[in-house]
Amino acid sequence: MAKLTKKAKSLTEKLGDNQKMYGVAEAIKALKDLKATKFDETLEVSLNLGVDPRHADQMVRGMVVLPSGTGKDVKVAVFARGENAEKALAAGADKVGAEDLLEDMQAGNLDYGRVIATPDMMGVVGRLGKVLGPKGLMPNPKLGTVTPNVAEAVKAAKGGQIEFRVEKAGIIHGGIGKLSFSDDALKANFDAFVDAVVKAKPSGSKGKYVRKVGLSSSMGPGLKIDLTEVQGA
Repeated sequence: MAKLTKKAKSLTEKLGDNQKMYGVAEAIKALKDLKATKFDETLEVSLNLGVDPRHADQMVRGMVVLPSGTGKDVKVAVFARGENAEKALAAGADKVGAEDLLEDMQAGNLDYGRVIATPDMMGVVGRLGKVLGPKGLMPNPKLGTVTPNVAEAVKAAKGGQIEFRVEKAGIIHGGIGKLSFSDDALKANFDAFVDAVVKAKPSGSKGKYVRKVGLSSSMGPGLKIDLTEVQGA
């Protein structure tokens, strides 16, 4: 059995009962109190869902705007021409282009958190499927990243909109802000994220949909959330 580090021992002692179910506000406060690092850690939520994403009718995926933002500067690339390209730049896009942007990405410049495209550009973007797909960056009309309104999409990406997608084991993870945020700001982000996942319940989900919810910080422990506090669970 591996020995616990001093920090892990200290956290374990502070937490006491590791089976305890926490209220959301209580868990946020506890993770802040337990913080032992100098950098601003991210608060992360995980949801265990009653789905098997290997079946198309049980896939859970969507976008949600976190009302308090993410605390991160999201780099956005936009495939657009002419007036749309100008609108994307005015809205704050970091890189806008067409074939030139395609070549740049093919050369390995993929340091973006979101890639957006106008519908007419998908013939160009489609050639990047093998590059953008594995990184989860391929523009998708269902997620609002293939849109004629690029300015709105850029502003959403910059303003706290994040994507969620269920993993093979039926789990969704998401970073919902920084520990330096106020407790109320983090609680608002938690509620918005969970609400979006609940509303994205697929037709093929049978039985209990939200089975477990946990909160953790980048370097902190995972705390179990009382499901009676989770709307729609």
